[in-house]
Amino acid sequence: ASNLGSGTVPAARLSGVGKVLQVITATDSTARSTTNTGFVTASNTLSVTITPASTSNKIFVMATATGEKGVAGVAYYTIWRDSTELGTTQGFTGIQSTGVQLPLAMSTLDSPSSTSAIVYQVYLRSNDGSTAYLGNGTYESTITCMEIGA
Repeated sequence: ASNLGSGTVPAARLSGVGKVLQVITATDSTARSTTNTGFVTASNTLSVTITPASTSNKIFVMATATGEKGVAGVAYYTIWRDSTELGTTQGFTGIQSTGVQLPLAMSTLDSPSSTSAIVYQVYLRSNDGSTAYLGNGTYESTITCMEIGA
């Protein structure tokens, strides 16, 4: 049965389920790099602090930037929630591009089960100890968090 024309409003629309409750974005225009083979903070400014209104709400996290590997090998990129990596040991994406900047994008729908302030941040690592890059100093890297009502 359809609610069209019946004069009723579906319960989900009244409750806020599925609605975007808040959006927070951070940007960074600085070129970043590491030779670390374990994930490290890509940029202290490429992080967002968000406080969910309910433990059942979800956080949709998106990050965009450019990435590069200085020499042969792989640069891995991921997103962390506080001290928890949300990707795998290879992160969300990897770039093999000797000396060439490539676009990168990552996203995840997180269920933090918290109403405390949470920090989401982009991290990167090198697979072999040679330089991995995030950003190029020309284009902005971004991270955006959206709280979704559940």
